[in-house]
Amino acid sequence: MAMELRAFTLCLRVATELPADRQIILFAYRTADYDELNVWRERDGRVSFTLSGDGVFFHLPPITTFRTSLCLTWESNRGLVAFWVDGKRSSYQVYKPGHTVRPGGTVLLGQDADKHLGDLEATQSFVGEVTDLNMWDHVLSRSAIQAWHYGHRVPEGNVFAWASIEYAPSGNVLVVDDD
Repeated sequence: MAMELRAFTLCLRVATELPADRQIILFAYRTADYDELNVWRERDGRVSFTLSGDGVFFHLPPITTFRTSLCLTWESNRGLVAFWVDGKRSSYQVYKPGHTVRPGGTVLLGQDADKHLGDLEATQSFVGEVTDLNMWDHVLSRSAIQAWHYGHRVPEGNVFAWASIEYAPSGNVLVVDDD
């Protein structure tokens, strides 16, 4: 990630058949020193969002074998954070007002690096489908998030855009066209 973030919207479509009581990481962004930004499904079924330390937890509908549109919004000014599931917003929580996501890290989908680019744990790995990952350096409006959920055209992510992401599959990862 080449920029410092004081706000963002992260959206992806995700499906899994892993048991609800299995911890999985959906998105990890790590610099050399910190887990800067992580999104987890915890063992108790809650979804957590962490920025450089302790996180906030949300009770969301379960992620199942059917694709779920999942977005996360956060802005540093007031610290407002919310998840969006299939176009519907959770309640807001206040989390880390004044924080900045630091640049210079690496993104891992479906795996958590316990140190920068190393020490991966199979028991935390994601098994399922991830697609349409986009990230913007601002909080998208309700109408834009709902449009993205329904597959309408919205400007592609200016931090990450699924159509142009350069990635390196590792392990038992398959890249499949979805038509």
